[in-house]
Amino acid sequence: MIPAHQFITITQALGGNYTVVYQGNMLRVDGTDADALGLEKFELTFAAPPSEAIVADQVWQALETVYDPEIPVNLRSLGLIYRVDIDQDAKRVDIDMTLTAPACGMGPVLVGDVEYRVAMVPNVEQVKVNLVFDPPWQREMMSEEAQLETGLFF
Repeated sequence: MIPAHQFITITQALGGNYTVVYQGNMLRVDGTDADALGLEKFELTFAAPPSEAIVADQVWQALETVYDPEIPVNLRSLGLIYRVDIDQDAKRVDIDMTLTAPACGMGPVLVGDVEYRVAMVPNVEQVKVNLVFDPPWQREMMSEEAQLETGLFF
């Protein structure tokens, strides 16, 4: 937690999330808490679902609002989301995701971001994120747009 009235540096502001540096440590501030930074709160909104079912497109919409803290690309475009399974009866979404590097110190933060954002989807009552490293992530898993954005398109 960052105490009030402290100096921070915002290094990235994408998808309603903020990556900040405070006393040399990289931290994430969700856009729903942006008012604590003196910024406008982020609100993730969805169209009303046609039934009590979880809408897969809305789950993907939520996932596209989660950005890597150091790379200005969302997790879906980075190719970090390997599997999304929706259990309509249990109102649960199970997600397999990976990281660009297994030793990424922001891994737990990204998992928490995914859980938090997907839980905002209408009719979702539970989100389970499994962090997996098989297959290992490679830049070829990125969308062409993400490869262009990061200068990794060869």
